[in-house]
Amino acid sequence: MRSTRRRVLAGLAALAVLGACRDPRRDGTPRIAYVVPDTASNFSVELTLGYQAGAARVGGVEASVSGPEVVDGTRQVRRFEEMADDRIDGISVTTLSPELFARPMAAAVKAGIQLIAVGVQAMPTSGVPLLVSNDNYELGRMLADAIIERLPARATGTVVLGTIAPGVPTMDYRTQGMRERFGERLPGVTVTGPYDTAQDGPANRAAWVRLATANPNALAFLGNGDPDAYNLASVRTELGARWLAGAFDLDAQSLAAVRDGTLTAVVSPEHYLKAAVAGWIQAEHATSGDPLPDGWIYVPGLPVTAENVESIIVRQASAEARAAQLGAGVERLRAEAGSRLRPITDAR
Repeated sequence: MRSTRRRVLAGLAALAVLGACRDPRRDGTPRIAYVVPDTASNFSVELTLGYQAGAARVGGVEASVSGPEVVDGTRQVRRFEEMADDRIDGISVTTLSPELFARPMAAAVKAGIQLIAVGVQAMPTSGVPLLVSNDNYELGRMLADAIIERLPARATGTVVLGTIAPGVPTMDYRTQGMRERFGERLPGVTVTGPYDTAQDGPANRAAWVRLATANPNALAFLGNGDPDAYNLASVRTELGARWLAGAFDLDAQSLAAVRDGTLTAVVSPEHYLKAAVAGWIQAEHATSGDPLPDGWIYVPGLPVTAENVESIIVRQASAEARAAQLGAGVERLRAEAGSRLRPITDAR
């Protein structure tokens, strides 16, 4: 829905005041945008490509993607506010700092901007109606299963968990899923952590060096983010270790490590698919002016092991390869969005 409001105005108060002035019939090209956590990490690149591909399926819509160069919640909020002040019809957001977005999102919703949360649930007070995301508890169990399959049936010892974002529900659910799955299948294994492994790449590697040095006899080390994957592979090689390792996302270094056996597995949250569905829905609703649906559109994840890593490497080789191999999946998810809609209160 296009807006007749507004020249660039400062502050959230202006958004709330101008909300009453939005004109659903304003002429012009609908504009939508996506605010990602950063512009460099693998998961943000996947989100960007997916959103652009999904929005492109709806003609006559202008779509853009923006975010800070590195993960920085405060700077990401500023980018969101800039977009919200700039004659925008809809914004999708993936953030590791949902608490910082609560008030800006609420003001944008009041101003009539259609908001979608992707991958990480918005705070309840934000008023964001739609979430497109995985079941992160399920993703954690997937990763645990991939590791457990490589351990003896009655294994004993220690498994060490790390988290790149302590306190962020998405990441907490992943580690909870890992921990509980080990408890179910290998009750003789002691699971420690999650320890803070940091979002920054070098800091993340340093954290894993410390943990691996302190736990040389551990059975496995598991992280819940993308820097965990390639850094665990690097640390394992450096130390000449035999422990198993796994984490998340489809960074090229991580896929190469799965192929050569340095990493046991990664789990892909299928960021491309999530963002493509969000971009498609947002473009449709910006064009029609219809309100967004309320709820959580569930998108499944994908375990990547030695058995399927070659096909995933081919898929991830280019934007064109992703579009070719994932296009049918995007169409299916969009077609089934209504049946996949769950209560947003059930999201995890």
